[in-house]
Amino acid sequence: MTIVRRRRFKQSTSFQDRLEKEAKRFREEADKLPHGPQKELYLRRARQCETASNINEWLTSPGLQPPQSLSNLADQIGSAAHRVGLCPSRF
Repeated sequence: MTIVRRRRFKQSTSFQDRLEKEAKRFREEADKLPHGPQKELYLRRARQCETASNINEWLTSPGLQPPQSLSNLADQIGSAAHRVGLCPSRF
């Protein structure tokens, strides 16, 4: 039996940079085309790259916090509802 080794490739630029470069390339290609389905496809791909870039930035930000436990969240919702008078004794 032959073991197939996976080829590893070290990226020379960051994921963020590659997404931005790809979005720019799609926009430049779209600008060269007349209105039509191909241009719309390039613009859509550019928006997808920009959205992926925004999500990546959000996920890698130092301020991102793990989700709170459900019991802690329920306590916070209950105390907030009590403060505004929505459910005085239920929570």
